[in-house]
Amino acid sequence: MGVLQELSVSVAGLSEEEARDRALVFGPNVIAVHDTVPIFWTVLHQFQSPVVYLLMAASAMAGLLGQWKEAAAILVVLAISALIGFITESRALRSIESLRDLGTHNARVRRGGEVRLVPAETLVPGDILLVEAGDRLSADVRLIEAINLTADEAALTGESLPTEKDVMPVDREARIGDRHSMLYKGTVVASGSGVGLVVGTGLSTELGRISQLVAKAETGRSPLEKRLARLSGQLIWVTLAIAALVAAAGIFSGKEPMLMIEAAIALAVAAIPEGLPIVATLVLARGMWRMARENALVERLSAVETLGATTVILTDKTGTLTENRMAVRAVLAPDADWGVVESGPGKAVPGQPASAAAAALLKAAVLCNDATLAEIQSEDSGDPMELALLRAGADAGLARSALIGEYPVLRKVPFDTDVRMMATLHGSEDGAFWMVKGAPEAVLQASDRVASADDSLPMDRTVRADWHGRVEQLGRRGLRVLAFAMKGADMPDGEPFENLVFLGIIGLEDPVRPDVPDAIATCQAAGIRVVMVTGDHLVTAKSIGETVGLFEQGTATAEGTDRAGLGNGDDSGFRDFGIFARVSPAEKLALVRAYQEAGEVVAMTGDGVNDAPALRQADIGVAMGRRGTDVAREAAAMILLDDAFPTIVRAIREGRIIFDNIRRFVVYLLSCNLAEVLIVGLAVLATLPLPLLPLQILYLNLVTDVFPAFALAMCKGDHAVLKRPPRRPDEPILGRAQWSVIIVQSVLMTFGVFLALVIARLVLHLDHQATLTVTFLTLGFVQLWHVFDMAGTSAGMLNNEVTRNPWVWGAILLCSGLLIGPTLAPPHADVLGLTSPTALMWCLIAAASLLPVLAGRIGVLLLAALRGKGTR
Repeated sequence: MGVLQELSVSVAGLSEEEARDRALVFGPNVIAVHDTVPIFWTVLHQFQSPVVYLLMAASAMAGLLGQWKEAAAILVVLAISALIGFITESRALRSIESLRDLGTHNARVRRGGEVRLVPAETLVPGDILLVEAGDRLSADVRLIEAINLTADEAALTGESLPTEKDVMPVDREARIGDRHSMLYKGTVVASGSGVGLVVGTGLSTELGRISQLVAKAETGRSPLEKRLARLSGQLIWVTLAIAALVAAAGIFSGKEPMLMIEAAIALAVAAIPEGLPIVATLVLARGMWRMARENALVERLSAVETLGATTVILTDKTGTLTENRMAVRAVLAPDADWGVVESGPGKAVPGQPASAAAAALLKAAVLCNDATLAEIQSEDSGDPMELALLRAGADAGLARSALIGEYPVLRKVPFDTDVRMMATLHGSEDGAFWMVKGAPEAVLQASDRVASADDSLPMDRTVRADWHGRVEQLGRRGLRVLAFAMKGADMPDGEPFENLVFLGIIGLEDPVRPDVPDAIATCQAAGIRVVMVTGDHLVTAKSIGETVGLFEQGTATAEGTDRAGLGNGDDSGFRDFGIFARVSPAEKLALVRAYQEAGEVVAMTGDGVNDAPALRQADIGVAMGRRGTDVAREAAAMILLDDAFPTIVRAIREGRIIFDNIRRFVVYLLSCNLAEVLIVGLAVLATLPLPLLPLQILYLNLVTDVFPAFALAMCKGDHAVLKRPPRRPDEPILGRAQWSVIIVQSVLMTFGVFLALVIARLVLHLDHQATLTVTFLTLGFVQLWHVFDMAGTSAGMLNNEVTRNPWVWGAILLCSGLLIGPTLAPPHADVLGLTSPTALMWCLIAAASLLPVLAGRIGVLLLAALRGKGTR
């Protein structure tokens, strides 16, 4: 054989010395892994932010000025934020290590003419490998002998059924699923036995190439991380601009430079919402918990929000859209078509046969069968199609155990890849008979008669053509078709595959999950496109696509990605295709990248080794928890514990709600912080004393920012959240509308605080510490009442999403206690520079803090009335 000569080996195998020499050349049969990231770098990563740099600079400046309390407080805030970020840091990459684990076992090889058991890591190109049913392949192998050999390559190719193998050569450009003379590392021998020549080990195997694709795949930053980074950058420039403006104005008016530096520190602390990363982390962590209750286990915090921004779902077929088990969909007997039903969710063959011919056909399907249905203490075993035949027979009252008791097996002829049929010989009171099952064209060719109600009829050319037409019809529906026949047996050792009586055909398919069509319709209503990407055949994929509703809005189909323009330099038309069949791992990865480069936010589902590179590259990789490989699960950001596509839809809804809530509390935080900036900045420009100390601002940012913001993030969301299109991938957290709200609300809060400041200083003639106390408490409470402004302009005054949120009321009570508490405890009051308010001061604080909220709500009502009047 040419391949033996090419690797300079005989069928007796390599000698031990040759194997050792080749091991030095080719290396061990393992897949290399990357070094894990040291903990030190993970900790350091938490401080790599412009916001952190600015706060550290403010702390250092405060220390130089001798303001040690302010300097220490800022550092404590940074430490708390870093600790939370470190605890919630994404887990280290383990995908390639799992790929390596797929090959760590022993293998049977022929070396020096003797069969030996050797560690899989020691296999080298040129080894003669012996395999049989149940073996997991340790290397890529070119078959030189194959006896009824099939391999389960679903993890590598996505093919739902075992692939028949033979020794005939195939084209070098053939896809993996079509290379019938090859076995691949990480796949499993489903039936039969064989002998092969090892042609690839380690990273030279298909599995190794996939591991390299996983390593090259870039997870990138999530849309939320990008938006928060952009927002942080904007805050830095705004803070620096305001600080420079105020400092220049103060120095120009003759103020001392050191006083201006202190004012700049206060502005820096006021402008940066220290609670933002803390609240964002806590909200995303809560989102992970809520999704886990929906059977969606999210392993990266950023993935929670990414789901809400998803615009395209690239979904696998087997086990995601379908149930990953074969089921009988059509039973066609010569005198009646029983159970010829449209394939679809929840549809099955009727329980009882409609004719004697249909009953005979099902009886043949049960008898000519190697599978075993589960008993009380065991599991199903055997080929998926044979198990489906047994289930259909059991539903029709034809249990295999009862039939075998009546017609015991006398002889069995295993499936032969040459004749493409198998046969079982059975005994009965009337004599022995053969039951035959196989490919329709083979069984029809071997049949010379057709069963009928009375006896049998000749199989002429017209009848044979008619049955071939029925087979093609079922094939166009994506069904796998088996044909059945029988004949009497005068001699047990006679030829079973000639002069047969044709009994009919049975169509099988992997049925669609009942809840998938509705879930896809929900995605389409939400503006999310669903694209099927599978390693299975195009005919099967198109049939499933029609059933689940992928063709509702029209879509093109392609086998591979070349037709779609990927790989030939013309990437403009790939988005016209809704189904990609016979897709390789590299093509899946290229497809994900193409969608991302086109500006889409991509969710990718998968369960096999072949899906791992694309899962890691996608914005949100979704792996199957029940049947998914370790490689797929560890490359993904989310795992479906129930393997159900609708779970993705529920997770997307939760992701959209989380983004809405994040936007809500960011608006709240920034309006509060902008009010603080305006208060400090205007006071400096007006040559007034600082109305707030840096430590007071820091305390407010941790108390009245964090708890109310987190309460806002607990809102349950709008019921119509999935009836609107997804956000644009480039849409910022804060758009023009949100910035308008921030500016208006911050001006109103600034007005309320300045009003309290002026009255306290000029009307009540309070001293500096008492005035600081009034402005501190007024700002604190005005920020608490500001929570109710976050209900939106279209919400009711008293009954809205915010007022119905019990977390909001809890946050208000807690923060009220934290604001009042320091004024009642002298040590804490001294630290913050406060004094105990008098009754008159409390009246001023209450009135000034409520005024901005009331003014804002009145303004919203007037605006709504004007809009309503304008539309009449």
